Amino acid sequence: MKKQLALALLLATASSAAAAADGLSYSYVEVGASQSKVELPTVDANFSVDDIKANGGYLRGSVALGDAFHLFGGYRQGDDDVAVRFRNVKIGETNIDLAQYEIGFGYHHTLSERVDWTGELSYVGTDVDVEGGGDFDRADDFRASVGLRGKLARNFEGWVKANYTDGDAYDSEFSGTIGAQIKFNHIWGIVGEAEFGDTHNQLSLGVRASF
Repeated sequence: MKKQLALALLLATASSAAAAADGLSYSYVEVGASQSKVELPTVDANFSVDDIKANGGYLRGSVALGDAFHLFGGYRQGDDDVAVRFRNVKIGETNIDLAQYEIGFGYHHTLSERVDWTGELSYVGTDVDVEGGGDFDRADDFRASVGLRGKLARNFEGWVKANYTDGDAYDSEFSGTIGAQIKFNHIWGIVGEAEFGDTHNQLSLGVRASF
């Protein structure tokens, strides 16, 4: 009797662990390569500056708070040699270093066994350093996002989000995010994500460890 009870408890524990491993995790750490593109406005009829296309890296993570909430944050940094033009003729270039921070609070609600609805609020800070031109004050923005995240297969999940960002660097900008993760096991996976907006676009490819 005791052996049967112990075996039943062991099987139940293993089943619960497997279910947790197969579920959507909101606790993870992620690192990889990124590109941030910023379209710059035209300020003079004769002089213009190419758009920023900063290549670099990023680090971000998330921590689940119970069954419905999570905290998340991230940092990305990159640089680009941007051309300065006179009547579309290149007359020089300057190096621009672009860094961005984000920290926020999220809520997720289960719609089915495979799909969650997500909502997020976050602060976005952007620092720009122009070679020879000094540092600019940090741009402060706030973002609201809603979306869906789901398991499309046992080792594949995807997500889509609609974002609204407003403040110093973003001028009431709407953007869309699409991402996916291919999982090797319940911890490790490869992640790719793209965000497209009116003036800001971001691409990232990295490795995620989920817990």
